[in-house]
Amino acid sequence: MSDNTFDYIIVGGGTAGCLLANRLSADASKRVLLIEAGRKDDYHWIHVPVGYLYCIGNPRTDWLYNTEPDAGLNGRSLRYPRGKTLGGCSSINGMIYMRGQARDYDQWAALTGDDTWRWDKVLPAFRQHEDHYKLDLPKGHRGVAVNESFQRLHGHNSQHSNGQGRKMGGEWRVEKQRLRWDILDAFSAAAQQAGIPATDDFNTGNNEGVGYFEVNQKAGWRWNTAKAFLRPACDGRPNFEMWTSTQVSKLVIERQDDGSQRCIGVEVRTGNETRTALVTRGDSFIGEVILSAGSIGSPQILQLSGIGPGALLRQHDIPVLVDLPGVGANLQDHLQIRSVYKVNAIAGSRTQNFTLNTLANSFWGKAKIGLEYALRRTGPMSMAPSQLGAFTRSSPDQPYPNIEYHVQPLSLDAFGEPLHNFNAFTASVCNLNPTSRGSVQIKSPRFDDAPAITPNYLSTPEDRRVAADSLRVTRRIVGQSALTGWQPEEFRPGVQFQSDEDLTRLAGDIATTIFHPVGTTKMGRTDDPMAVVDTHLRVRGVLGLRVVDAGVMPLITSGNTNSPTLMIAEKAAQWIQQGK
Repeated sequence: MSDNTFDYIIVGGGTAGCLLANRLSADASKRVLLIEAGRKDDYHWIHVPVGYLYCIGNPRTDWLYNTEPDAGLNGRSLRYPRGKTLGGCSSINGMIYMRGQARDYDQWAALTGDDTWRWDKVLPAFRQHEDHYKLDLPKGHRGVAVNESFQRLHGHNSQHSNGQGRKMGGEWRVEKQRLRWDILDAFSAAAQQAGIPATDDFNTGNNEGVGYFEVNQKAGWRWNTAKAFLRPACDGRPNFEMWTSTQVSKLVIERQDDGSQRCIGVEVRTGNETRTALVTRGDSFIGEVILSAGSIGSPQILQLSGIGPGALLRQHDIPVLVDLPGVGANLQDHLQIRSVYKVNAIAGSRTQNFTLNTLANSFWGKAKIGLEYALRRTGPMSMAPSQLGAFTRSSPDQPYPNIEYHVQPLSLDAFGEPLHNFNAFTASVCNLNPTSRGSVQIKSPRFDDAPAITPNYLSTPEDRRVAADSLRVTRRIVGQSALTGWQPEEFRPGVQFQSDEDLTRLAGDIATTIFHPVGTTKMGRTDDPMAVVDTHLRVRGVLGLRVVDAGVMPLITSGNTNSPTLMIAEKAAQWIQQGK
């Protein structure tokens, strides 16, 4: 086998790619190449949880995409962060562990006609890599063999898990947050007064409730997929190779003697050097190329390679190898509407620094924050971008929780902007199941030109209605007695806006992405003309090529999308190893 020939070539060292590299290289007989356009994840701000503030908008770790001007956002264009480093978006995201709702996966199964995507069938794939803090061994048992101790503590039939679908011992660490805030506890109490039940687990299949999010951290550090799945396992495997700072410019497609087309490799650029990596082709085994470049990168690479909407490809003088209109279509995202409320000190409060705005706006406050993290790995530097979550209905006629809150003890105009100089909290709310659909389309035949990202937010009557209703839900929660002592004052959008028309227009003015693009290479039935991959994620019309990332989701999940992407990769790895 030559140095540039591999059994599996994985394009993208992000969330899905790192897990795939781990699973596929576990077979010592298979040679695996992982290609990542970004650099290694050795930038210190990747690993400090609050470091997302320094990673988003930073060319060291972010692709620096922007959306096209959007009519639903009143002509605004949004910054569109995507991870460009080992670990991908898991190196810059909010670290929230969220599976979604059982109905999400049951809908996938119904849409695709494949029951392997039902909730009860995907749950084992979530659990396979999970390491949940609630199942940690007590200190007195840490010297005992894990299996023996766990069996004694939790029963001989537990299989390192409990009845609620959690597991210990996997690579993907899930922990509780290492902080709390009085203002967040007050918001939680107000939400309960407004009819939202308290919960300590958003991952049972029905995530209705209010509580602190669980996060992908380990002892106060971000836990990204590079640490979880690449190190140390892959680093010590002689059959594993990794190319970083290497961007795939196009796929290498070859027409076979029988007229079919097969992906036989990738063309890449490293600096000014062009290289080609090929897959194994033998009598008993033919290798695969696996696109895990994400919901933006994977459709871009397909289109540059001649796989996509024929009219778009011809517009850029790219030969059409497979006319697949769904490549780059069906873009879905969670649009968050950020309500900001000024608050005042409650009677008897021991400190005026009861939100991060004022705590972080002084030298001594910053010193206190840094010292607490240095000594205990707790406090604001251990914060995920959002700490408190809530799932509820935007109106009583909704059959299930259809909106999600991310609540923070801080406020700012936008990520990357300074904190406001007054005490405030932010209650961001997003429509979990938007009906608006957007697209990702190349702007030129050059691989280093960013594609046009057009989400088409708030482009349907349903989405505009949910936007207005969700702002009213926020006001109803904040109006409860549990927050009265904090004297909340609506700073944004402002109480003067009351009508559906006003609230929808204001949502367009203040809303921003919550960084969950999916669906641009969706899976589907054979009779679905917009499906890009089948239910085992194989690209239509091209042998030896799969897409394994959030782009294959036919519908967006009801929650944060990072962990569902890992589940997809876990299932795909099994199929690839089984030759399915």
